[in-house]
Amino acid sequence: MKLPLKTRYALLSLVVSVVLVGVKFYAWALTDSQVVLTDALESIINIVASAFALYSIYLAGLPKDENHPYGHGKIEYLSVGFEGGLILMAGGYIFYAALLALWEPHTVARPDWGIVLLAATAIVNLGTGWLLVRAGRQHHSPALVGDGQHLYLDAVSTFVSCAALGLVMLTDNMLYDALAALGLGAFIVVNGFRMVRRSVSGLMDEADVSTVQQVVAELQEHREPAWIDVHNLRVQRHGANLHIDCHVTMPYYLSLEQTHEHVHDIEALVAQEFGIPVEMFVHADPCTFAACWHCHVTDCPVRRHPFTQEITWTLANVAKNERHQLEVTSPPSPLSEKERGD
Repeated sequence: MKLPLKTRYALLSLVVSVVLVGVKFYAWALTDSQVVLTDALESIINIVASAFALYSIYLAGLPKDENHPYGHGKIEYLSVGFEGGLILMAGGYIFYAALLALWEPHTVARPDWGIVLLAATAIVNLGTGWLLVRAGRQHHSPALVGDGQHLYLDAVSTFVSCAALGLVMLTDNMLYDALAALGLGAFIVVNGFRMVRRSVSGLMDEADVSTVQQVVAELQEHREPAWIDVHNLRVQRHGANLHIDCHVTMPYYLSLEQTHEHVHDIEALVAQEFGIPVEMFVHADPCTFAACWHCHVTDCPVRRHPFTQEITWTLANVAKNERHQLEVTSPPSPLSEKERGD
């Protein structure tokens, strides 16, 4: 059975991580360098994180069930947080070990071999990380993006390790080894914190501003006269899936069938824009006479006020849980039973 594309990328990351950790520990055995050990220990996390990312992508691909009506996509954010937590712990230990090495420097052996081996692993990590980030963004997978960014981080750490070994080889000063490990420890801690922050943001449904802006722009560009107003727009990401709900004001005299057709058009428009599974719930609100001032319906049988101004939908006003109304300068008169269709 052919594995899904995202699963294949996650499996590639796991295999690459296992091979490169072996190479880095071999380089540490040759050099006895603190910065190489730091790099190798940080890379162990790649294996655990890649395995968890692989499992989370498998879970995220499962269909909805009674216990998970919105699907299993949130697990990918948990994967990013788990990976960030591991990076934080590793960075803390690396920082501590670097301080000890700075206090009691020791000789680094065969730094030239260490540079060659580490540089090779850095190049492989950069290439794999680029593939994962690109695939994760194309398929809207936070787990793949997080795993790829971690490999970028690992590659940066390795290049720093190479530079430190080069300085040791040129100057015969062992302090460069410990100082580089100290700097890497701090760098790793900061990036681990950022990954945890991104995970918490996704799990807590923090507003995805760029996605909301994309939805608003699409509705504004293709708005129809019967879509008088859009408000209370909310967007949630569940892994690669989107859940969107909003309120749309429409002429109150439309039949249930006509209202349903407009709701279906809105859902289809948004789904086509993103090209990924989109679950959209649209609540239809009946219009009031205050909406006449910015209603585009030209053949409205119950209009009480002339069209004055279009209200442009933006991120600032569509997200509010209130209808957009121009100031009503004169109170509308009630409709007769004939006009209401009673």
